[in-house]
Amino acid sequence: MTTAAPPAWSELVEDLAERGVLAQPWRAAFLAVPREVFIPEVIWRYVGDDLVPLRRGEEPAEWLARAYGPHYVVTQVDDGIPAGPQGQGQVPTSSASRPDIVAMMLAAGRLEPGMRVLEIGTGTGYTAALLAHYLGARNVTSIEVDQKLAAQARTALERAGYGEVTVVTGDGARGCPEAAPFDRVLSTVASPRVPYTWVAQTRPGGLVVTPWNSAYKPAGLLSLTVGTEGSATGGLVDTTISFMPLRDQRIPRPAVADVVREADIPERSDTDLHACDLCNDDAPFAIALSVPGCHWIYEPASGDDGRWCVWFLDPTTRSWARFDYQPDTQRWPVHQFGPRRLFDEVTTAYHRWCHAGQPPATQWRFTITPDGQRAEF
Repeated sequence: MTTAAPPAWSELVEDLAERGVLAQPWRAAFLAVPREVFIPEVIWRYVGDDLVPLRRGEEPAEWLARAYGPHYVVTQVDDGIPAGPQGQGQVPTSSASRPDIVAMMLAAGRLEPGMRVLEIGTGTGYTAALLAHYLGARNVTSIEVDQKLAAQARTALERAGYGEVTVVTGDGARGCPEAAPFDRVLSTVASPRVPYTWVAQTRPGGLVVTPWNSAYKPAGLLSLTVGTEGSATGGLVDTTISFMPLRDQRIPRPAVADVVREADIPERSDTDLHACDLCNDDAPFAIALSVPGCHWIYEPASGDDGRWCVWFLDPTTRSWARFDYQPDTQRWPVHQFGPRRLFDEVTTAYHRWCHAGQPPATQWRFTITPDGQRAEF
């Protein structure tokens, strides 16, 4: 099946190619694969903080503009059961990624026609279709944990002419051992711990490309080369992307009220380290490695006195810390509660990174072995 994409899509594709985002071999695939076939009839858009359904039958022009637009499209909320009234959602759980991000991941895969690829996270099936167009449909296996999404992707791939793509319903962390080995494993879902099964199912010399995330810093794109000794090594090739998480590695990021209790009696200290130093540039990546399970929330000033704060939260141990900014001073109050002293952990990690020369995140080296994941800078 082929459909005529709006002229704006061709302009977007040409712009991506001119900017060097879309590698030339993938330009034909982007122009040939009808993206709208892979976008469901109901998608969601943000109206304030709410995810509100947008139905193609009711707003066809707006739906089409989003299907072929430069932004990501929320295609599922709340694991398929919208939690809000009138089909509104609370949390996006599947999406069609931004075209430039898709192009970046495909380029990072350094793919060549005829290679066998395992895609983790089928989603809409659109990326699988791009892979099929370039590599041949029989060379593409894609795995999706959500049974309904997998069925929708199979239907869309069939309609678009790529029905020979193998779509497996199952846990992406397990991979697809029955079809291994692969030349490439490309994950479209983020994980803080790269499953070793992906490495084990990739040929020596092959690549595992996956978004990496943490509680403290959302994501970066990780490229790993599989060695002959059964491990894989590599690093981050981009530090700006964000993807849906692998479902069995979802990271809780609760609100302050979900962790902090009115009856908590915290310890008080003070610091000359500004919270902005802990939350900007490459520092969050270094902190993420050393302070697992911790995320931070900026709370803006509520009055005219210029005071604001940053919360550091670990919902698993119900530990929290709060940095209170006050103007016209060089030391600021810190409050900490729970079995972990999160601000102490965060500042220790920050100083370790500074002592190492503040290396950028792209200089980290990740190693994945049967014993787990190691990251060093």
